[in-house]
Amino acid sequence: MTILLTGAAGFIGSHVAARLLDDGRRVHGLDGFTSYYDVKLKEARWARLEGRKGFTGHRLNLTDKAAVLALVDEIAPTHIVHLAAQPGVRYGIDNPQAYIDSNLTGFMNVLEAARAADVKHMVFASTSSVYGANRAMPFAEHHSAAHPLSLYAATKRANELLAHSYAHIFKIPMTGLRFFTVYGPWGRPDMAPQKFTARICAGDPIEVYNDGKMMRDFTFVDDIVEGVVRLTDHVPVADESWDAMSPTPDGSGVAPFRIFNIGRGAPVDLMDFIATLEKHIGKKAVINFMPIQAGDVEGTWCDVSALNRAVGYQPQVSLDEGLGKTVAWFRDYYKV
Repeated sequence: MTILLTGAAGFIGSHVAARLLDDGRRVHGLDGFTSYYDVKLKEARWARLEGRKGFTGHRLNLTDKAAVLALVDEIAPTHIVHLAAQPGVRYGIDNPQAYIDSNLTGFMNVLEAARAADVKHMVFASTSSVYGANRAMPFAEHHSAAHPLSLYAATKRANELLAHSYAHIFKIPMTGLRFFTVYGPWGRPDMAPQKFTARICAGDPIEVYNDGKMMRDFTFVDDIVEGVVRLTDHVPVADESWDAMSPTPDGSGVAPFRIFNIGRGAPVDLMDFIATLEKHIGKKAVINFMPIQAGDVEGTWCDVSALNRAVGYQPQVSLDEGLGKTVAWFRDYYKV
């Protein structure tokens, strides 16, 4: 197995790469080192992978189709794990082009790479944000994803549909994963766990939206990694019994394609999350309550039963344990 892993200097990507290397897999890590947040953090994650047996790093941007196709021609990957993307809900309001370039153009180039290499399986990152205006919880794969509330969510839903068409036309097995609020060591500084930790440690106020009336299915990165790695070997197949008069909303059936939720399955009130964070930091937060921002949703809750049935996925890390590890890493990395 030779795996092309995009976003290898990213938060989830670097963790997945390390785990695949631990398992003895050959990993070609690709990253464009974009400046959405501090590139030094990406470099530090990358440095943990360089020099490891089985790892080869490639610095290039997915929008460069010729370079991407040249790379797959050179390395002949058997599998692709595509985790690179322009993340974030609020950033899309002011910088929509970044999402079009990375999440649409870049994604199409990865699909073309999968086609050129005739890979055995491509696993790609989607998001719980695709559920958008849907309020029926817990979110399950058969629920509507037709009402995205952010550009980020819209591009990720487009990824799912594009991948389905490639799976159908070119018979390339595709699996999409809808991530639910991932946190942990080496996390992105724009996400609540790291952002809140930094400001609480410094004694600065934190901004809490919707007056704190938010709920998220916070999932520790190790649990996410376990699901991604298990699914890499779990190749979807078309269902010959698929009924065109009653198609399944999750996309399974006519093509070798599946969508899975991946989260903890235990939503946490935002104020309880902050209280747990305060406990591990040993300091109370100064809170500025704010109205909900455009593109945000009030709550997420992950139904993980489909992923459990498929590969035995069962999250292991509690919020208390996960935030303890996250704060410990934060203090060590940032020396606070």
